[in-house]
Amino acid sequence: MNSVLPVMKNEMLELDQPSRKATQCLIALYCGSRFGNKPIYKDTAIDLAKGIAEHGFGIVYGGASIGLMGQVADTVTEHGGEVVGVIPEFMLDYEIAHKQLTELHIVQSMHERKAMMAERASAFVALPGGFGTFEEILEIATWGQLNQHQKPMMLYNVNGFYDHLIAQLDHAVEEGFLPPQHRAKLIVCNNANQIYNAIKNLEAPKKFIV
Repeated sequence: MNSVLPVMKNEMLELDQPSRKATQCLIALYCGSRFGNKPIYKDTAIDLAKGIAEHGFGIVYGGASIGLMGQVADTVTEHGGEVVGVIPEFMLDYEIAHKQLTELHIVQSMHERKAMMAERASAFVALPGGFGTFEEILEIATWGQLNQHQKPMMLYNVNGFYDHLIAQLDHAVEEGFLPPQHRAKLIVCNNANQIYNAIKNLEAPKKFIV
């Protein structure tokens, strides 16, 4: 595996001008900058990333080289897929940007990061992660509820990781705060084949409106 060096501020212009542009249909992967405490999280992320590449897709993700984020980028690349990373400038102080990507974009804010990822993606998959992962998949689900896109959105419920979130969403439906037709748009996947079935007929996305 290629070694990865921190991105210095004077390198940002060079990094944010990719020498090539991704041509594959991209899946947005939301996942942690840590590996978690159990091997299953890393192993499952590797298997999913490998399968995405072998099905002819690339990914767009948060641009870091650490944790599950770095692992999925490395795995997709190793299996012939394209990888687009998007990372805010302020995060370069504590997340090491991945320098071996098809495209790496340095942006000014988290909102710009999420908007670019959403525009480039044809579908969205949340693997296990922390605050950022929760926020990203729930925001994209909110945009779907507001009819800003009709792209597939999936929770990959590895090792029951999302059981409590799923229960909370169902509780919101029961209490009258979340319409059931919008809850149904956030698909719960317990294995990778369910994800592949959801994305296999996708084409490149139309422009995303935010």
